[in-house]
Amino acid sequence: MPLPAPQLYPPFNIVRLSHVEYQVTDLVKSRAFYVDTLGLQVTDETDSVIYLRAMEERGHHCIALHQAREANVSVLGFKVFDDADLDKAETFFKAQGLPTEWVDKPYMGRTLKSLDPDGIPLEFYALMDRLPSIHQQYKLYNGVKPLRIDHANMFSANVDASVEFYNRMGFRTTEYTEDAETGRIWAAWLHRKGGVHDIAFTNGRGPRLHHTAFWVPTPLNIIDLLDLMSTTGYVDNIERGPGRHGISNAFFLYITDPDGHRIEIYCSDYQTVDPDHEPIKWDLKDPQRQTLWGAAAPRSWFELGSAFQNAKIEEPSLQAQPIVAP
Repeated sequence: MPLPAPQLYPPFNIVRLSHVEYQVTDLVKSRAFYVDTLGLQVTDETDSVIYLRAMEERGHHCIALHQAREANVSVLGFKVFDDADLDKAETFFKAQGLPTEWVDKPYMGRTLKSLDPDGIPLEFYALMDRLPSIHQQYKLYNGVKPLRIDHANMFSANVDASVEFYNRMGFRTTEYTEDAETGRIWAAWLHRKGGVHDIAFTNGRGPRLHHTAFWVPTPLNIIDLLDLMSTTGYVDNIERGPGRHGISNAFFLYITDPDGHRIEIYCSDYQTVDPDHEPIKWDLKDPQRQTLWGAAAPRSWFELGSAFQNAKIEEPSLQAQPIVAP
């Protein structure tokens, strides 16, 4: 299936990925991981929820941790340009036969909730409570010194269909992996903010969240995090890396939280803001597409993911497999 042409004038204007809401089974353990180890900043907390932001962010939160009986993902949130775009988004989703609902969310203005065709829960807003800048309060920098949320990667049972739908919302493809035998897309990276991606899709049992990524200042921050995790009881939570991706050129590390939600620590990708930016195609069998250098991805990286609330998980329609570490 050919890659769709970019939609340069989308029906509504998404600015970027904004936040992810996780359901966690032990809020105390999750706080120790996200706050004391990663270094995210608490903006509010109760006995049932913790709101977090990274160091450069002015919006109230990029992560919400909700105490629950079962670990899953309850929403992916996106910021749109202005309030009128919310009404345009409602029109778009209704035209696709997808549900829409206006919901009240703490610390957020008018918020539209919907689903993508695979059942991934999405929400859109224009205004979130703004907080004072802390990016020069260096005494607050801890853990891996996370600067901002960067992207979310999802397992999709049909990546071609996922790319086509999100392309209609204005997400532009920067890089993609093609299975040469079928001509189908095995994975794709799509952006709104001018980096390599705000979202990505990987072939697999889906929909599931593969990971949420945080941008950090330098690769040395990743090394510092590895030293910290290996001496504070989290060595088994180090899943993959450090290394450098061929796709995106990013320096990376993958770790898991106490419930198995995967987090990527990420830096060193490149600018893609030009409207005539041409997507880079990779062959699925190219050993450097996923790992330019470093150890190959373990099997867990291709198989484990976080379920979305109320979404039915399907087997992938494309039966193709890249290189997997023994």
